Amino acid sequence: MSEFTALRVHAPEKNRTEARFERIGVDALSAGEVVVRVAWTGINYKDALAVTGKGRILKSYPKVPGIDLAGHVETSTDARYRPGDAVLVTGCNIGEVYDGGYAEFARVAADSIIRKPDGLTLRETMAIGTAGFTAAFALRRMLENHQAPAMGPIAITGPTGGVGSIAVDLFKRAGFTVHAITGKAGKADDYLRALGADEVIARQSLDVGNKPLESARWGGAVDNLGGETLAMLTRTVKPWGNIASIGLAQSHELHTTVMPFILRGVSLLGIHSVECPRAWREDIWAKLSGAWKPRVLERLVTREITLQELPAACEDLIAGTVTGRTLVRVSGAE
Repeated sequence: MSEFTALRVHAPEKNRTEARFERIGVDALSAGEVVVRVAWTGINYKDALAVTGKGRILKSYPKVPGIDLAGHVETSTDARYRPGDAVLVTGCNIGEVYDGGYAEFARVAADSIIRKPDGLTLRETMAIGTAGFTAAFALRRMLENHQAPAMGPIAITGPTGGVGSIAVDLFKRAGFTVHAITGKAGKADDYLRALGADEVIARQSLDVGNKPLESARWGGAVDNLGGETLAMLTRTVKPWGNIASIGLAQSHELHTTVMPFILRGVSLLGIHSVECPRAWREDIWAKLSGAWKPRVLERLVTREITLQELPAACEDLIAGTVTGRTLVRVSGAE
């Protein structure tokens, strides 16, 4: 296999990183049993932080970012996979600890690979990506902890992002009333209602209060923000409701009390999709290719770009100007 194009992030100085395209060989990549010819990938918030240098996502340098990839097996030393197999990888520390999907080829650990489900194309798996997988993981955990539509509406924060957009669709399909809490109210109302939101609420209009317990409003929540918004949710979710904590776009800090947990029985569920147990991962992807397949994948994909357009697209995501999912066509098969 000859050299190929990869976007690699370097750290020329202690507190500065630089992303640039390079021609490299497979031997320059992290070790792994399987080499995949990448067809599609996508942009997650983590990826944008890594590429722009706005966050210390990568654990060493130089490194190929990109926490998702889908494509075809090129070579394999693991008997489970043969050349030509259609596969995908989401999370599993690629694009962080190991080289990821922002290259024409990726070398990955065999145990991180999921065979492409029959109900999805490779492009569709990346339209879902880690974002959709994480939203589905939240739904799974909440259902397992007895969340039910009769308990009241599900509040979803950050609903115009990848995780939030798919969460709106998934929870609506599961029979829940969905309230989308957004900082883009008025600009994204039509988009969110098309995904299934029953109500669109301007985050800036919410009175978050300061008492340990406020009036209970939501049956449960999926939170992408952390910080003040997550604290507000702990105070306003109804008894026995679940809050799936997914992101920290607002803040990594959480200032609250034990009152919601001991007086209302509220559960705070951590959603750690990177190292999700393999059996759970396979089950969730099976659901996403069947009963949980998002109905509005094409609506969710608001932008399709090439590998060369990645750096600028990552800047757009950090700037908060992106709605929905951005797909990256690498070789574009399927």
